[in-house]
Amino acid sequence: MDSCLKSRIGEVLLPGDVFSFEAAEVISLSETVKSEKVICGPGLRWNGGDILAYKCGILRHKAPSMYWIDSQQRRYVPTKGESVIGIVTVKSGDVFKVDVGGSEQATLSYLAFEGSTKRNRPNVQVGDLVYCQFTIANKDMEPEVVCMDSLGRANGMGVFGAEGLLFKVSLGLVRRLLAPESDIMKDVEKLFPCELVVGMNGRVWVKASSIQRTLIIANLLESCENMTSQQRQTLFRRVTGGSL
Repeated sequence: MDSCLKSRIGEVLLPGDVFSFEAAEVISLSETVKSEKVICGPGLRWNGGDILAYKCGILRHKAPSMYWIDSQQRRYVPTKGESVIGIVTVKSGDVFKVDVGGSEQATLSYLAFEGSTKRNRPNVQVGDLVYCQFTIANKDMEPEVVCMDSLGRANGMGVFGAEGLLFKVSLGLVRRLLAPESDIMKDVEKLFPCELVVGMNGRVWVKASSIQRTLIIANLLESCENMTSQQRQTLFRRVTGGSL
């Protein structure tokens, strides 16, 4: 058993690894004040007073106290607060069913859009892509998503993607794309103008000025999965040096 999870950040963990914490990191049930609440993300869970790793991957940390395992898994497990790309599959009364890539479909209310009322309903059709956020995501309840933030604003969410290309990548690559100051995203921006939407469920949508450029960006992003930074930059330079 390791004494501190922080000391293993950046290392590869295996299922079954167990971690305890020093007093400054975790508090017992008898204490009334907690100095730091440790939050377990994908791949980690509480096991009594310790934390158990149940996936294989690299341990990551986000200040102040969020930990998760960065793995190459493709099956998405819904998590409250995460933004995903969903596909509307059913339109029934006041709700829509949305495929989010998990084990079951999520529910999306017609009132979960900015400015939506009983008289002013959003124009959502079966097959549409929606960028949405989980408000309910646990094993005991049906997942629910919304297309607005806590202030009732769309904030970039809603129906999108009348054109463009939707494809899937690993959840690990998604986190690299969404990371602050992502090197991959900086390289993509140097290619040519495009629209890019990345969901935490491993779905990526891209649209460039032509079908050819759209396919190039999609193929480059998929190729980044197993490339080093140097290999990726070499490939991107080869593309920008062309006649596109």
